[in-house]
Amino acid sequence: MTQKEVQQYIDFHREHGGTGKIFQFIYKNYEPGMLTLVGNFTEACLNPNGTVQGGMMTSMLDDITSLLLIMEAKGKLYPASTDLHTLHHRAQKQGQVIAKATIMKKGKTIATVKGEIFDQDNKLITTLMHTAYLIELDRSLYEKSE
Repeated sequence: MTQKEVQQYIDFHREHGGTGKIFQFIYKNYEPGMLTLVGNFTEACLNPNGTVQGGMMTSMLDDITSLLLIMEAKGKLYPASTDLHTLHHRAQKQGQVIAKATIMKKGKTIATVKGEIFDQDNKLITTLMHTAYLIELDRSLYEKSE
């Protein structure tokens, strides 16, 4: 998959997904089974003490891990989350982070994808283990309906 093709999925997510508008993903790298994006935590993502709310970090990783599965299926499957297990290793301030998704195992109907957020110093902030039931679609989510 080319950078341009990956960017089309990122753009669709930004235009049609609620959190896509918040996290403002920017392409960094893609190789089969692995996606790396730059994400942004805005002021709206902060809890009262000024650090990113844990649910927002989980949401970002839910997005990137799902996006990787959708991209690799050319938009013809939708991952329905069955388990999101998040480990928060340290606090994160407002601003840009690196988000990575790696497919750990993918079968016909179930996939497990690891998501990670790193700060600008490459310190691990959050890890997510995402298990999803894979729903096959008749047509790509990204095709225009008539």
